Amino acid sequence: MNGYVRVVEVSPRDGLQNEKAIVPTAVKIELIRRLADCGCSTVEATSFVSPQWVPQLADAEAVMAGLVRKPGVRYPVLVPNLHGYRRARTAGVGEVAVFTAASEAFNRKNVNASIDASIARFEPVLAQARADGVTVRGYVSTVLGCPYQGEVPVADVVRVAARLFELGCAEISLGDTIGVGTPGRARAMLRAVAAAVPMPALAVHFHDTYGQALANILACLEEGVRVVDAAVAGTGGCPYARGASGNVASEDVVYMLHGLGFETGIDLDALVATGHWLAAQLGRTTGSRVGRARTPETA
Repeated sequence: MNGYVRVVEVSPRDGLQNEKAIVPTAVKIELIRRLADCGCSTVEATSFVSPQWVPQLADAEAVMAGLVRKPGVRYPVLVPNLHGYRRARTAGVGEVAVFTAASEAFNRKNVNASIDASIARFEPVLAQARADGVTVRGYVSTVLGCPYQGEVPVADVVRVAARLFELGCAEISLGDTIGVGTPGRARAMLRAVAAAVPMPALAVHFHDTYGQALANILACLEEGVRVVDAAVAGTGGCPYARGASGNVASEDVVYMLHGLGFETGIDLDALVATGHWLAAQLGRTTGSRVGRARTPETA
């Protein structure tokens, strides 16, 4: 258990997208800057979905225009279709992500389309990205459970992940959207997907609803995964899943990774301070246990 683990910081997009009060554009830009200064090598900046779907991210163009990009830091964005991709490219984006679910019921509720139809929507995105030399990440949500259909067969997760990889996604992020997974199930799911998609192309994305996220990440690290999604201060949550808390907190993930001997390139003290800063902007305390144990003064 050593080497480098890339932590993909998703708070500016996944962490903020369900906030009821609109977060000022300047705060989003400052968050991204702070995360890059902490040493985060990948910061998911925003999403070019329809403002009607996600009003919180209606300022995607303004956020990208306001960024002072740090050399060596990647700033991917989420796009739902070719229109969103074109908006992102016009805004100067060089890396994008597309999304679907392993659960048919969740996909229909979330994007009003079947899994196959949602994939068909972004096939043109992948084709254009390939022509443009743009890297594409694929998100697969509900890999360990769905709020509507319950259990999600592992075979469905494998099928969707393999399809995204075949279409050209360089990396596949496997998301436990409602946070119901446990280490044994997470390990088995990852092992099954890794039989169809190379492990270096896989990432994990856990929500902490049942307090299992760190244990699940550890199980996946033991299987060989080396990319982990997280959100500073534990921001985020799934609006379609009752009781689904936020993403696993980046501070908690980095603390665990460093304790295991992994390198992340991230300054934990600076990350803790950023988590407290963001929580203050949102008018609440941090969702990170490490953040609560280490105030900015003691970090």
